Amino acid sequence: MERTTTDEKTDREAPWSTVPTPPAARPAFDPTAFTAADEEKRRGVRRMKAIATGALLVAAVVFALATWAENAGAGAWAGYVAAAAEAGMVGALADWFAVTALFKRPLGLPIPHTAIIPTKKDQLGRSLGDFVGENFLSEAVVRRRLRSVGIAGRLGHWLARPDNADRVTAELSTALRGALTVLRDNDVQAVVTEAVTRRAHAREIAPLLGRTLERIVADGGHRRAVDLVCVRAYDWLVWHQDSVMDAVAGGAPGWTPRFVDRKIGERVYKELLRFVSEMRDMPDHPARGALDRFLRDFAEDLQSDPDTRARVERLKSEILSRGEVQDVIASIWASVRAMIVAAVEDERSELRLRVRASVLSLGARMSADGGLRSKVDGWIEGAASHVVTTYRHEITSLITETIESWDAEHTSRKIEANVGRDLQFIRINGTVVGALAGLAIHTVTRLLGG
Repeated sequence: MERTTTDEKTDREAPWSTVPTPPAARPAFDPTAFTAADEEKRRGVRRMKAIATGALLVAAVVFALATWAENAGAGAWAGYVAAAAEAGMVGALADWFAVTALFKRPLGLPIPHTAIIPTKKDQLGRSLGDFVGENFLSEAVVRRRLRSVGIAGRLGHWLARPDNADRVTAELSTALRGALTVLRDNDVQAVVTEAVTRRAHAREIAPLLGRTLERIVADGGHRRAVDLVCVRAYDWLVWHQDSVMDAVAGGAPGWTPRFVDRKIGERVYKELLRFVSEMRDMPDHPARGALDRFLRDFAEDLQSDPDTRARVERLKSEILSRGEVQDVIASIWASVRAMIVAAVEDERSELRLRVRASVLSLGARMSADGGLRSKVDGWIEGAASHVVTTYRHEITSLITETIESWDAEHTSRKIEANVGRDLQFIRINGTVVGALAGLAIHTVTRLLGG
């Protein structure tokens, strides 16, 4: 029974079975299934078969009538017609046999080397795979073809157009947003936390801190911080005068009079206030110089003193092991992802504008710079060559295995539906050419004999 399935009715039961195939067992796509277009082609094949067979029958009738007329004494012309018709029948039969032998056994007879497509399907598939691999997937062919195409130049001209740059930017944004959506926050946070912690533990930070502090002190970058501390200290002393005086008086011995403690507290407070105000207002104050020397010495110890470096490493480990610090490190991913998602969704964001500008710049450079085009073409050729040389067998085996999986009978019918109409012209041409050849041979024979 012929297949009648169409693209719109892929769930219809298989035409060679009376029991519906379970949905899970049916393939998603059957290349040998007949579509509506295939059925239309089969009708065209049948029409051409009828015409070719009609030509054979016409030649047979003409041969019979011409032979009768020749035997009845109709004249020499009857011999010419009979010879032409006879040769036409021979040509038609020979070509019918050749065309039929491709798809089935003529008259059902087990003649050797017939039904070539059904019986040699797997061999043809292997031959086709080998042919494709040798002639289309060879490294030399791929490189030559890619070099002639000039992908880099075409890509450069395409990227240099603003509308194409907008399209690439939008597609990249969509891809990035999709990737960020697929990634699980817990997994990424765990990876980020582990990476940051491992890198922090693996690298000693004391020398780095020392070099940084040394440069800051040398450049005077710490002075603004000292200024700020002095200002805040002075303000604090002004706002908390009573607290300072009470603290000083509270530390005095119990046997001293209270008014003495009060006077001492006032004196200490005034001296503190004077000292802080002078340090605030005098850039060359001795205390500031002492602080500079302390910071320089501390920076030197961070770089060269083993005890100081060990203490810093212990402090670093203690800080990293605290839960709140781990939470801060883990939260880095959430902040970065939110920032990136917001940027890719905003068409006027700095990220998208920079990506668009980079795409346009790349396109312009590839269009104008022959050296860059050569590099890009070389990369593309190298990648394509690697693919075809490494995976050529897998690619060609796809052709071989796919053809081997097809049903032989239905494959033959499928092929016949697509090329059978042209093959029927061979039969018609065989009839015509045979008749002309027979006529020519008969004429030459008569001329030589007569």
